[in-house]
Amino acid sequence: MANIDITIHNTFLPHDDPEESLAFYRDTLGFQVRLDVGSGKMRWITVGPPNQPATSIVLHPPAVGPGTTDEERRTIAEMMAKGTYAIIVLATSDLDATFERLQGTDADIVQEPTEQPYGVRDFAVRDPAGTMVRIQEVR
Repeated sequence: MANIDITIHNTFLPHDDPEESLAFYRDTLGFQVRLDVGSGKMRWITVGPPNQPATSIVLHPPAVGPGTTDEERRTIAEMMAKGTYAIIVLATSDLDATFERLQGTDADIVQEPTEQPYGVRDFAVRDPAGTMVRIQEVR
């Protein structure tokens, strides 16, 4: 089988308040804003780590597709409120310094740095939309 050159270009995470999400990803995590389109709550904001210009996160309003039913919208809103709708795993070479920096903000800390039984050391926060953000230590 031949090698396939595939990379991660974009991933999508929901927001229910674009300004709060923008503040979290830009100001708290230090991501660059790459694109900001739309207005009000109907904004698609593309952010990404400064040292990875080809990898982006698109913060988007959930359940706006024309085929989404009212029941599906309610389910998505409930899952976002519980923090079970989306997850993203990020990585850092200095977990303790990253945790200290986030602890000094209004980030919703879910778990302090922990050595996990599956072989990684990480901590967890929730973004303003309830998305679980796990940050792992690169060893």
